[in-house]
Amino acid sequence: MAKKERTPKGKRRILRAGPLTKLLLLVLLLGISWQLYRLQGQVESAQAEKDLLAAQVEVKRQENNALAADIAAGGTQEKMEEIARNELGMVFPGEYVLCDGID
Repeated sequence: MAKKERTPKGKRRILRAGPLTKLLLLVLLLGISWQLYRLQGQVESAQAEKDLLAAQVEVKRQENNALAADIAAGGTQEKMEEIARNELGMVFPGEYVLCDGID
C-alpha cells in the first residue's frame, strides 16, 4: 500500500476556482436572486389580496349581524313601512313625490 503524503500542520493546500466555476456560481447566484425578487412580488400581491378579502368579509359580517338583528326584532310595523318605502316606492296619502327627471 502506498503511503499518503500529508501536508504539514501549519500549511494547508488551497484550491483555486477556475474562471468557469466562478462564472457558473455567478449565474446561479443571479438566477436565485431573480427568483427571490419574483417571489417577493407575489407575496406582496397576495398580501394585498388578503387584506382586500378580509375587508370584504368584515362588510359581509356586519350585514349579517344587521340582518340577524332584524330577524330577532321580528316584523315590526316601522320596519315593514321602511321596506315598502325604500324597495317598493310606497307613498302615504297626502305625501308628494318629487322626481328629478333622470329616471
